[in-house]
Amino acid sequence: MDTVQVTEERAGYRRSAKSPRGEARRRELLDKVADEVGVNGLVDFSLRRAARAAGTTHKVLLYHFDGPEDLLTQAVLQLRERRITRSMEAATQGPADRSLADRVRSIWPALIGEESWVLDQAIGLAMYDAARYADLAREASKQYLPALLSLCPQAWPEARKREVAELILATLRGFLIEWRTSGDAAGIEAGFAALVRALEREESAPH
Repeated sequence: MDTVQVTEERAGYRRSAKSPRGEARRRELLDKVADEVGVNGLVDFSLRRAARAAGTTHKVLLYHFDGPEDLLTQAVLQLRERRITRSMEAATQGPADRSLADRVRSIWPALIGEESWVLDQAIGLAMYDAARYADLAREASKQYLPALLSLCPQAWPEARKREVAELILATLRGFLIEWRTSGDAAGIEAGFAALVRALEREESAPH
């Protein structure tokens, strides 16, 4: 089989990978790889390891993903989406008139649950090797901000929502670093008390 034919067949497979059936197969593979990464972390991640987890071959993964960095990034994004979903479920439970501060406090258990250690690894990897893994950190804000914006009072101007959402995101990131590095629960609780007071003042201020 000559090079032109191989290239044409690969291109044809690539096109089929974008079909509804191909996209469904891609999601199925990604779910399995994300599950594996959530258990075993990012260290020593490889296509062959991912293929074993997905019950396929590394060549099949290369048809659906643009190499190991892309697959790892997509798996991390998947894990992060799962955490955001759980966080929003916690934030939106209960009475509709819950305060913003109360909603933000309620998402903390979801932020430190299950795959949180892997997501912390991802941020560290992005800082250590930004040339290859910058998207692991860059995409985080894009994923979290819409959820935090949705928690802000609807009557607020968009600029105000953005400011408060950025404040919440930056503060929670600091708490997560503190929790991961020192485990200082008392310090985090004190920080949460200050964050709650700040959000309560913001919510009671004129629009």
